Amino acid sequence: MNLLIATKNRGKQKELGRLLEGFGVSVSSLADFSDAPDVVEDQPTFAGNARKKARELAAHCDLLSLADDSGLEVDALDGAPGVWSARYAGPHASDEDNNRKLLSALQSIPAAERSARFVCVLALATSSGEVVFETRGLLNGRIAEEPRGAEGFGYDPLFIPEGERSTLAELGASFKNAHSHRANAMRELKRYFDETPEVPDPQTKPDDGALNVRRR
Repeated sequence: MNLLIATKNRGKQKELGRLLEGFGVSVSSLADFSDAPDVVEDQPTFAGNARKKARELAAHCDLLSLADDSGLEVDALDGAPGVWSARYAGPHASDEDNNRKLLSALQSIPAAERSARFVCVLALATSSGEVVFETRGLLNGRIAEEPRGAEGFGYDPLFIPEGERSTLAELGASFKNAHSHRANAMRELKRYFDETPEVPDPQTKPDDGALNVRRR
């Protein structure tokens, strides 16, 4: 089975590719498709963006496609940055820009009130543009008062997982592979692949409001 990782984010490509090892699939990335469109992530939810990316890129590349939409939700900021996580400080913001804005927004918030979570929604679409599987993974934790660590990407230098004292950027790849929001979502995807040796091309669209869609 050939599977497209439907993201141009190099950090996500690397992490998802690593998590897919042992799934028994041949993995392609959008680097193999120079004419692949930039999908506008204009949906109000992680699930909506994941479905949109999976559908459009599966149809364009004529491949079973796995799309991820993920981000950080901070309770003290009413769930922000949320779906705007990658663009929190602006459309061309760097990870450092986003981290600086987040720390500024939380400047007056004490450590005990900095609870947050990473959210990942995975959507799997066939080349006909139908979403055949979808799931959500979470990683709960809190926001540190300053960046720490050199591994990872995005908000990893600021995020301290529940039960830990170190940030994700300090804990490194082995911790993320086992415990991250993407790892938790990918476990459900692996279960789907194990139960569905040949992914079908359904004739009816799944309910867009449902998670953990399984159609065989």
